[in-house]
Amino acid sequence: MNIACDFGSAAHCGTGANEAQVVLVFQGGGALGAYQAGVYQALHEAGIEPDWIIGTSIGAINGALIAGNAPHRRMAALEAFWQRMTRSEPWPAWTMWPPASALDYWRTLAAGIAGFFEPHPPAFWGAHMPLGADSAGYYSTMPLRRTLDQLIDFKQLNRNAPRLTVGAAQVRSSRMHYFDTREMQLDARHVMASGALPPAFPAVRIDGELYWDGGILSNTPTEAIFDDPQRQSSLVFAVHLWNPMGREPSTIWEVMHRQKDIQYSSRVASHIARQTEAHRLRHVIEELAGHIPEALRATEPVRRLLEFGCPTRMHIVRLLAPRLANDDHTKDVDFSMHGVRSRWRAGYDDARNAIAQAPWRNAGDPLEGVILHEADGDGRYRTDAAVAGAGVTQPSSVGAVGHAV
Repeated sequence: MNIACDFGSAAHCGTGANEAQVVLVFQGGGALGAYQAGVYQALHEAGIEPDWIIGTSIGAINGALIAGNAPHRRMAALEAFWQRMTRSEPWPAWTMWPPASALDYWRTLAAGIAGFFEPHPPAFWGAHMPLGADSAGYYSTMPLRRTLDQLIDFKQLNRNAPRLTVGAAQVRSSRMHYFDTREMQLDARHVMASGALPPAFPAVRIDGELYWDGGILSNTPTEAIFDDPQRQSSLVFAVHLWNPMGREPSTIWEVMHRQKDIQYSSRVASHIARQTEAHRLRHVIEELAGHIPEALRATEPVRRLLEFGCPTRMHIVRLLAPRLANDDHTKDVDFSMHGVRSRWRAGYDDARNAIAQAPWRNAGDPLEGVILHEADGDGRYRTDAAVAGAGVTQPSSVGAVGHAV
């Protein structure tokens, strides 16, 4: 089921191919990535499979689990991965004192997560301990390497169906680099590089260069869609884990939480607003071309100018993970059973709501190339190209909000 074909022009800039695509964009966010798994489950049950997945960090891992398995095996792979990530809870989920989240946080820092990362003892001997460029991290991610090799069929992944793009930061140049199955063969190293968040995890070396987590440069890699030289009409499910909107913090604990949300939300609203304006100009150029005499359009100078036009349309459905009760700056390492299950369920419910309303079926202004769809506090979707610059509306939370952030 390719629901992207139900809207607007499906012209493919530069090639003329008459086909649209479904794209998943996954942010990084550690344990918050369970929300993405829930989103995919709802899409999968509705028969909506992605043509392209773009992810950083945990988003790259979830994306690789989907792209690296045949459709009928994808949910089993996601479930197996998140089962391995989930910690057993020695206390009830409702426990408030002692603070269960704080105890679980320190437990994770001390022992790691089986199947993901484990302590690297020499790193704890001192910040100046020579560890080597390939091992400079507080934890080893070799358990993750084994997990990925067991759950991902890299032959399947490299068939480029769906296409997978994972973002990583090149350590020496500080440039964002996208590893893309359309351009090259990917293996576990590329996925791990996208999630190598310093100083916790060591950089990953690929073709002589070291790479860190792409989230330190761009945790919301939506730009990869607009920068694609083979731009194509798309229905984009942008799955965001960090809320760019929040209240003023009044304690140091709340400051740390708000700072982390701001840092990793990666200026979502401003990025989409800028792309909205740029793509509108492409549509304007395309419209103007129809008013230029054919003989003049055929001249080289005019032809080159008209190449900046593009008729493609990008419908972006923004799904934002809700705040759970008592969320704080440790939420991205909340691998508790309660945390993982709650976020998975929230992603599932939010995606089902989006599918039921299908806001992308609204035609909108023909001059608008980027149309943003987001739910209000009651879960009702609004469609407005201009809404991209207005920030993010917080969806209904799962449970009460424990901190004023």
